[in-house]
Amino acid sequence: MAYKCILAMVKPNLTDQVVNSAKKAGATGATIIPASGTGAGEAKTFFGLSLDIRTEVVLFMVNDPMVESILSAIKEAGHFSEPGTGIAMVLPVEQVAGMESQISQNKSMVS
Repeated sequence: MAYKCILAMVKPNLTDQVVNSAKKAGATGATIIPASGTGAGEAKTFFGLSLDIRTEVVLFMVNDPMVESILSAIKEAGHFSEPGTGIAMVLPVEQVAGMESQISQNKSMVS
């Protein structure tokens, strides 16, 4: 079975909304990692020191055929059409281990 990793950088106040929308679209779970960073034109300074902007990295391991619907749900829930709200990308996955429970869950969803 082919998998892809959807990686989304999301504002912390939108993370739950993004994860719930992705699950409704077929994602079986997510890993959330606290992070910081800046976007284009977003860097702020305080007495000459750059301030980090809080964000969260959300990873979804999904079945290849489900990528489009899940990515669409993430974009909508995260308000990615608005500047500075987040971005998402899809990465290929060469090999995976530990996905046995998701495989059986996906099979039951298709049946």
